Amino acid sequence: MRRQQRPRARNKRLSSFRQRRQQHLLDVKVRSRKAVAHRNRRALVVFSKFALVIALIAGVYVGARFAAKRFFLDNPDYRLGTIEVQTDGTLQRDQILSVAELREGENIFRVHLARVHDRLQDLPQVDAVEVIRKLPGEIDIRIVERKPIAWITSQKQMADPFASDAAFLIDARGVLMKEKRLLSEYLGLPVILGCDTESLDAGKTVESLETRAALELLRLSSRSFMQTRFQIREIDVSKGYCLVVTDKNHSKVTFGFDNLDTQLQRLEQFLIYSDDAHREIATVNLLVQRNIPVTWAKPAVEVINETIKPEESPRIMKAIPLNATAKTTAASTTAKSHPKALKPATPPAPKSSPSPSPTATPAKHGFLFQPFKKN
Repeated sequence: MRRQQRPRARNKRLSSFRQRRQQHLLDVKVRSRKAVAHRNRRALVVFSKFALVIALIAGVYVGARFAAKRFFLDNPDYRLGTIEVQTDGTLQRDQILSVAELREGENIFRVHLARVHDRLQDLPQVDAVEVIRKLPGEIDIRIVERKPIAWITSQKQMADPFASDAAFLIDARGVLMKEKRLLSEYLGLPVILGCDTESLDAGKTVESLETRAALELLRLSSRSFMQTRFQIREIDVSKGYCLVVTDKNHSKVTFGFDNLDTQLQRLEQFLIYSDDAHREIATVNLLVQRNIPVTWAKPAVEVINETIKPEESPRIMKAIPLNATAKTTAASTTAKSHPKALKPATPPAPKSSPSPSPTATPAKHGFLFQPFKKN
């Protein structure tokens, strides 16, 4: 007997569309409210933590300031009582303290060391500076001043740099200085003349090519042999393409801007030759690499002979006895008063050789000296 087949049950929705829609809306509303509440709680926690951190930092800052002010800034134990100043140049203690704006009696922690360092470093004559704070009440200032190596001016001639307002001192780095107290050792420094390509002012660093070449030449010429044999007195940079150097012996040497070391080596050979030949160099042009033109100075004997010229008619002094002069004077007086009573015993001297007459100069050692020309 066959079993009767039942029809398959189809999938049927248990709820209608309206019911499903209401359930969905309700679920969304519930979840959104939970999410908003969760976000609010989270934001409140974060804000509370942030406010707590800010309050903690502010409390620490205020407490630290109060503690620092009470225990350090207003503490009389940290009052500045000693300012030690060390320098190797011409700067005075009062000038240094005035520029640094330091004074004894203020709190040592209120002194801004970096600001003091910058103020002192701005001085033209200061090369390096060090400021050290030593507790409880001492500050040490150590200054290394620039060492001038030459004078520099825009003029083409200068006799006395000390008396000229247009002359500045310059160090090896090219920094210009104007010293308030000039030392005697500055008078022997060489002079760089004719630097008119840029304005000169204290504290400025020169940048011109000819001035840099002159400073390099001074540095290279400070070697052992060249320093004793070739001492530079003037460097003329006014030509713009070369350096005309005058040394202590008034020799003029022309240098180029490039390869100064090689040019000094050639000059050294000429100086050795001149010393062996006992002659002095007048001029030499080192711009030429081959067949260098050289002129030699005249010997001292020739210069003296040219300067001193003998007289064409030398003046010769003739000695006349004092007694003879007195007799002659008395005889002439008597002859004037009694012309007939006195007559000359000897014939008068010829006109070609007249006898000398006495002068009004008082007699010394029994003689009167009169000049006459030799026949």
